[in-house]
Amino acid sequence: MKAMILAAGRGERMRPLTDTCPKPLLDVAGTPLIGWHLRRLAAAGVTDVVINHAWLGELIEATLGDGTAYGVRIAYSAETTALETAGGIAMALPLLGDAPFLLLSGDIYTDYDLAHLVGVARQMAADPTRLAHLVMVDNPPYHPRGDFAVVDGMIDPDAEPKLCFGNLTVCRPALLAGVTPGEVVRLGPILAQAARAGRISGEYFGGAWFNVGTPDELQTVREAAAASV
Repeated sequence: MKAMILAAGRGERMRPLTDTCPKPLLDVAGTPLIGWHLRRLAAAGVTDVVINHAWLGELIEATLGDGTAYGVRIAYSAETTALETAGGIAMALPLLGDAPFLLLSGDIYTDYDLAHLVGVARQMAADPTRLAHLVMVDNPPYHPRGDFAVVDGMIDPDAEPKLCFGNLTVCRPALLAGVTPGEVVRLGPILAQAARAGRISGEYFGGAWFNVGTPDELQTVREAAAASV
């Protein structure tokens, strides 16, 4: 089984820190932010990881190398210009294969047990009707309206109350069938369309989850990570 970590964003709200350091490499309790994902993936038995990058991508490759230090094998999908979420995934599909894979955002910190998503991916491998599985979290202050509702274990983009998409996903490559590699395409509208067709399952997670978007949020995550060590 494979995983992809999205790490191509510029991190505008984190400037000036991200002027010289890509956001996934910002230090969190002695480990790069993305390193927490890598360690948790390895602990869940997922050792083949694809990372896309654009802004200062050479620093990501130089810092993480082949992934040996984290117990994984890393392949990189370099983008000259950031292709947004769906565009980045579509570009990386040749590295990901045909089976469902875990998809994580490189700018979140969470204690979610990724082994659960491994189990979901195995279930999805036997169920071609499901295109994705989303982990939903409480709406943060910056996103009070949320994204999707979870109704009877399925994602509903039109029901209420809505929760925030936690950027923890199992994704079937077929979800990106309509995206041409090299296109700049967002994932949200694709998820909404597939959800309306009844092809995306979901769950609620109420544990530790942080989007690291601003210096204040980075400090909060540093404190949470230090307390967990």
